[in-house]
Amino acid sequence: MAGSKLTLAVAVVLAVLLTPPARAASEMDPYKILGVTRSANPTEIKKVYKRLAREWHPDKNKDPGAEDMFIKITKSYEILSSEDKRANYDRYGQTDDTQPYSSGHYGHRHDSFYFDESFFNFPFNNKNQRDFGDNKYTLHFNQYINDVVPDSYKRPYLIKITSDWCFTCIHIEPVWKEVVQEMESLGVGIGVVDVGYERRLANHLGAHRTPSILGVINGKVTFFHYAVAKEHLKQFVEDLLPQRLVEQVNDKNEQQFLNSWHDLNKPHVLLFDQVPVVPLLYKLTAFAYKDHLQFGYVDQGLTETADLQKRFNINTYAPTILVFKENVDKPADIIQAKGLKKPIVDEFMSNNKFLLAPRLVNQKLFDELCPVKQFHRRRKYCVLLITGDEDTFASWNQEFVSFASTNTKEVVRFAYVYQRLQQPLCDVLMQSKDGSQSTPQVVILERRNTAGKALFKPVTPWNGREEEKELLLEELSRLQKDPSILIHDALLPELNNEFASMFVIRWIYASYDYLSEVIDDILHNNWREMMPLLSLIFSALFILFGTVVIQAFSDSSDDQQMKLKGKDGSKAENGSSSSTSSRPPKKNFVEVTELTDITYMSNLVKLRPGHMNIVLVLTDSSKNILLSKFAKEVYSFTGSLTLHFSFLNIDKHSEWMNSLLEYVQDAMQIDADEEDGGDRKVDYTGHVLALNGHKKYFCLFKPVYTGEDVDGKLSEDEGAASGGRSRSRSRDDHPGRKSRRSRSTSTLQIHHKLDRLGLWMERLMEGTLPCYYIQAWPGIDKITPSK
Repeated sequence: MAGSKLTLAVAVVLAVLLTPPARAASEMDPYKILGVTRSANPTEIKKVYKRLAREWHPDKNKDPGAEDMFIKITKSYEILSSEDKRANYDRYGQTDDTQPYSSGHYGHRHDSFYFDESFFNFPFNNKNQRDFGDNKYTLHFNQYINDVVPDSYKRPYLIKITSDWCFTCIHIEPVWKEVVQEMESLGVGIGVVDVGYERRLANHLGAHRTPSILGVINGKVTFFHYAVAKEHLKQFVEDLLPQRLVEQVNDKNEQQFLNSWHDLNKPHVLLFDQVPVVPLLYKLTAFAYKDHLQFGYVDQGLTETADLQKRFNINTYAPTILVFKENVDKPADIIQAKGLKKPIVDEFMSNNKFLLAPRLVNQKLFDELCPVKQFHRRRKYCVLLITGDEDTFASWNQEFVSFASTNTKEVVRFAYVYQRLQQPLCDVLMQSKDGSQSTPQVVILERRNTAGKALFKPVTPWNGREEEKELLLEELSRLQKDPSILIHDALLPELNNEFASMFVIRWIYASYDYLSEVIDDILHNNWREMMPLLSLIFSALFILFGTVVIQAFSDSSDDQQMKLKGKDGSKAENGSSSSTSSRPPKKNFVEVTELTDITYMSNLVKLRPGHMNIVLVLTDSSKNILLSKFAKEVYSFTGSLTLHFSFLNIDKHSEWMNSLLEYVQDAMQIDADEEDGGDRKVDYTGHVLALNGHKKYFCLFKPVYTGEDVDGKLSEDEGAASGGRSRSRSRDDHPGRKSRRSRSTSTLQIHHKLDRLGLWMERLMEGTLPCYYIQAWPGIDKITPSK
């Protein structure tokens, strides 16, 4: 009996040990977590996942278990969205991360073997080993494009590229956590990209290895190249920030710094501290508020700042921040604390973003000062002074600023505008339409919508007198009780950007920062990211060097050719040496290719839309002379990218020319008129065709003789640039003229056949030449050499 009990106990123990962790599997059932059936398709699973992710996101759901539930939902979707992982779970019930969600301490089971956890003691997907703090920083592609990139214009981002099976990522994890905790408290954005799930985003960032750390600022990505240490990462974040964010201020330049508020139209902020370098928190704040505030730093440890500290009675036991507006002798606001925190600093800066009465210099500032409010209780009224920028208006403008400083109601904003610089806006708001202004004018307005509609009322001319101030106070009091006193309405035009002229300076600074980063990348051998830029640089150098070499050889060969032409110029003129070689001499005017059966398709049939091929018809004997003349005539038209130049040897391809003109009866009639009865073979030497391969039409140029024959001068208009008839029938029918015309044809010199080609090309570019349309270009069999 005792033996049977012992046997039963051993069996129970073995059964417990050999039983797989069903509890873990039940807790990590992805189908139950997402609430879908096993037959759900990927579209249904994705739809349910998006709904649950929005519902349980820790930033939106304040439930204590929201973070754990969100992680379970994400992991469940990762399993069911992958075909391999889903099939593995359906077959064996394994999820690769069942163990993290179980509370047991069993090892993983693989077939008939058990492995102790300590054998695979890696912190991958293990809740007991891995810190899930990275999950709240996980970035997706759309999130990066829609949120991170726009936000990077206000604060830099530090992003880590990692993956599940990255062993090096384990070693940098402690340093990364410490840096993240410190940088996030200062206002730096943090992001984590898992290459296994966000390969698209990793490729977009240019991260091709793990781990990688990069920074994003102003939409631009910069990689971290140093050893992963806390000091290096802090310096990397600081180097991301643009230069000249914070100006060093001392006793010598403090007046220049504070008095620049008028030109920059910004309040000025001074930080007094005893450290020699500007704190990173202050630099980040300066970057976030660079569009509204101008920042300076005073090192209290320097003797050059003693007078400045004494002037403003600065204590040395804690950092002090002063804000100066229109009055540079007295700070408008002050904050002093030993441990300045980002929320406190942000609130302080937000409350002092504008001057007491700023100048409207662009539409963005106008939208911030005078926002559009849809609710009655949130209405904002703008008291606008329309004035001038001359010295005569300075005292009146100063009185307006003094009035604004004593009336700091939240619902009323004061501003002024220079009429000369914002003339369209002033024309709408001013009662006087003559364009001139002798005294400033005060207008109260309320913006009603973003399209520019506003209600306004001109209150009083402004000279800073007491009665004008009292009248303005009365109108503001009435406005609080009865907004209907704004009796005028108008559509306000968009303001001119008065700081647009500073774009060149900003561009120079941006170029300097970019070049600094390029040099830094080269020094640190980041060849993968630098490869596109290096390729572009070497390509440009290769093209430049090749052009110089080719030009040098071309000049030397041209000089030799000119010397040879000087020796036997007369021989080349009459064409006696043209029969010695069929290859044309080298020219430096324009590149002319031969139209053959090889180039037929590319140069004509498949010519791109809008492009034309100018084809010169010649023979072996006239090739050299006509090509030289042709290049000179069309040289001025080579700047057009839509023109291509070729020549056709009529000795080889006469059938193609005949076949082309068979489609056009008018062109054939022109050729027949020049022959005695049309029985002899037509001489096409010197003809030029403008072929439009896409639209299937051509224009025809016929050679013209412009010299004098033995009996007299031919008409200058005979055989004009279009190749048509240029004289009346009565002249052609005269017996003397007919014999003279026959005689001119026989004595037509080859060199003068293209004398009028330049005029014909001008008419071709103007589109005034007659065009001959055909149904289809002659087949390839018509252009092969006749045997």
